[in-house]
Amino acid sequence: MLQPTEKIWHNGRLIPWEDAKIHVLSHVVSYGSSVFEGIRCYHTNKGPAIFRANDHALRLLRSAKIYRMDIPFSVDQLTASFVDVVRVNRVESCYLRPIALRGYGALGVLPTNNPVEVYVACYPWGSYLGEECLNSGVDVCVSSWNRIAPNTLPALAKAGANYMNSQLIRMEAAVNGYSEGIALDEAGYVSEGSGENLFIVQDGKLLTPPLGASVLPGITRDTIVKIAGQLGIPIVETIIPRELLYIADELFFTGTACEVTPIRSVDRITIGPGYRGPVTEKIQKRYFDIVNGRVSDEFNWLTFVPAGERETEPIGAGVI
Repeated sequence: MLQPTEKIWHNGRLIPWEDAKIHVLSHVVSYGSSVFEGIRCYHTNKGPAIFRANDHALRLLRSAKIYRMDIPFSVDQLTASFVDVVRVNRVESCYLRPIALRGYGALGVLPTNNPVEVYVACYPWGSYLGEECLNSGVDVCVSSWNRIAPNTLPALAKAGANYMNSQLIRMEAAVNGYSEGIALDEAGYVSEGSGENLFIVQDGKLLTPPLGASVLPGITRDTIVKIAGQLGIPIVETIIPRELLYIADELFFTGTACEVTPIRSVDRITIGPGYRGPVTEKIQKRYFDIVNGRVSDEFNWLTFVPAGERETEPIGAGVI
């Protein structure tokens, strides 16, 4: 269950958590018309630090553009909203959920008469698949549900409707005793988890499916690509046949929620040694050193939240 904080950012203003409500006949309820982000803020010795805030804000705007949703806030304004909501709620580490949704208006499929509402919430949240899984790894299955095919729903958009597909993958895995599922694309090649990107370690190289395999352009995915470059690990973006999962040296998921989580088995076939492998451990350590501020932030990925509480005035375009 969510642990409520005090304030949520809504269209440029901070409002009480309990006042962040929508009507049951809002367009988003019937049609899933929303785009959203998941962002982590980490505790560091310099205070709370939001990881890749600007990149998440940019992806939110790009997702909205694909769905013809006009958001009257810039990347800088959205990033400032992330900082404000962490600061006013006085949290050291948390998960942030920015979401833009089509609200109450008309109830036809055509959404042009529905206002776009923008919210940013934050709340405490630990490891998505469990703290112990960061070391021991998780057991997963290949799902019977494929990822959305090209020219059906846009996989590059982080949209609420897309996650109905993710729910099917995740529920099927849970019912069958797995921590997560891996979906294939419409051609039968490996795509991603229900909410995670996937990496394979094979013969000293790092392999990951291309965006054309119905893959979300993950912020953590991009982070791992850059970390691999720093560590001198060759990385190849390529189509991946299902059977390569079974004979991989190592496998791991990446994502804001799961961070860097090893995979120890697929369809009850043990991967590598059956626990976190050396390459995964090396990448994982570097990732956590960066997000927790233990090493130099060479890519300027951390946005530090100043101490103190400030009730903000409306930003820029004001209330929609």
